[in-house]
Amino acid sequence: MANEAKPCPCDIGDRMEYGGLGQEVQIEHINAYVVKPSTPSDKAIIVIHDIFGWQLPNTRYMADMLAANGYMYVESYTDSSIKEPWSPSHDWANFMEWLKDKKPTEINKEVDAVLRYLKEQCRAKHIGAVGFCWGGVATHYLALQYPQVKAGVRVLCDILLMLTYFVFQVSILETNVKKKCKIDYQVKTFPGQSHGFVHRKREDINPADKPSIQEARMDMLNWLNKYM
Repeated sequence: MANEAKPCPCDIGDRMEYGGLGQEVQIEHINAYVVKPSTPSDKAIIVIHDIFGWQLPNTRYMADMLAANGYMYVESYTDSSIKEPWSPSHDWANFMEWLKDKKPTEINKEVDAVLRYLKEQCRAKHIGAVGFCWGGVATHYLALQYPQVKAGVRVLCDILLMLTYFVFQVSILETNVKKKCKIDYQVKTFPGQSHGFVHRKREDINPADKPSIQEARMDMLNWLNKYM
């Protein structure tokens, strides 16, 4: 939980010892992790990382999981605003200062590059987005600004927020989502779970949390499958 001593609830959690099934590539000015499914597909998911950066093994595990479920290319990319990811060894007292020039809404140049890559080189026709923590806010913005992104899943805290085309801020969900949301959406909470449990907790280390972890991941896949 966020507080004055720790202004962000993020914790590295259980860092996976995972190498990944894809490869690192250069897409114009950015680095990306790309993985293909075993069979051809015209569906693609843009996976946007959290504050710990695009090389976190846990995020690559999620990207590989999406590819294993039939999505042609999955990108877990670093945008220009997070050249140096946050490290668990950093002093949390400096977090807000570190975050100042790392705005998840300043990603147009990166999104444009990834979309060009997916459409021109991968022939993707159906594109969605999944974001974790910091990347969840970026996914919110991406879905608002890019109508070609047909489904978005924002994963944060103990909440799984899924909408087509756009998402609302979590803080106003309970009062505004039913009144303002004119498209299909789903909001699901997981009481007792920590921030980032969907990709930062290992089932073998946290067996009591395994049902929630698997349920949230399945909800994410079901939502993407429904609209893509």
